[in-house]
Amino acid sequence: MRADRLLSLLLLLQNRGRMTAPELAAELEVSVRTVYRDVEALITSGVPVCVDRGPAGGYRLMDGYRTRLTGLTDAEAGALFLAGMPGPARDLGLGAVLATAQLKLQAALPADAADSTRRIQDRFHLDAPAWFRDADPVPHLAPVAQAVWEQRILRAHYRRWGGEVHRELHPLGIVLKAGLWYLVARADGTVRTYRVSRLLAVDLTDEVFERPAGFDLAAYWEESSRRLEAALHQGTARLRISPRAQRLLPMQFGALGTRALESAGPPDGDGWVEVEMAVEGEAVAVSDLLRLGTEAEVLGPAGLRQAMARAVAVLAERYATAS
Repeated sequence: MRADRLLSLLLLLQNRGRMTAPELAAELEVSVRTVYRDVEALITSGVPVCVDRGPAGGYRLMDGYRTRLTGLTDAEAGALFLAGMPGPARDLGLGAVLATAQLKLQAALPADAADSTRRIQDRFHLDAPAWFRDADPVPHLAPVAQAVWEQRILRAHYRRWGGEVHRELHPLGIVLKAGLWYLVARADGTVRTYRVSRLLAVDLTDEVFERPAGFDLAAYWEESSRRLEAALHQGTARLRISPRAQRLLPMQFGALGTRALESAGPPDGDGWVEVEMAVEGEAVAVSDLLRLGTEAEVLGPAGLRQAMARAVAVLAERYATAS
């Protein structure tokens, strides 16, 4: 670990120029005292680190010095694919590996290209989790990730809707969707999806498995998502919505709301339009559509309209009673 840290310190000085001990400590996630010791170790090993004293001082490499120790390990090369997602990289236990890989890559680039990559990092940031929702606790994500990397069989205790089950899993991949982690794994000859936060316990075995030939994680996820959406949204609601609801629909219902607006008829004199939107079962649809409040009216089907009327009547009676 210390050898990796010394290399990271050296690459930081090479890529960024003069840095203070507190700045290096923050980047390396160590104490300032550790930075002092590491700098001394670099100097002792022959690296020309210059120490500038005073308030504007810090550490820098002698002018013209560049290290050639920039080869990427397998783990570092793989971690570069998470370069835009430092949070998920940390969740997977790859935060330090990713940082070292990025430093090595910058050190190997020509000066102009390295400056360009730093400008991109300064100006663009990808935030994967969804708004207004805490991330799932995923205490077992690290061993799950290790099982995926190393093709090792995972024995899992899993909580699903119908109760708890024990499964022997062949982990094939990990997906981060709107801030939620999912494990794609083969169990009993079938590829299935498991929400990582619902893993109650995992046992990472020493047994390895053969990955199915030609398995494409992205293609599986896309098809699985389509099947799930089709299974969930089997009904269609006909709505009359206000101009305000027309703005709210994509925000509250995502792609479903956007597609519903594409079906909109001509506006009436008040700007209200009729749309058709895919919905889940009646109980879920009522709960979802109540979010639009007085900005929407359910026109059909009749059963859903009646269910909305019952729900609104209950609410009216509840709020009619003075507290």
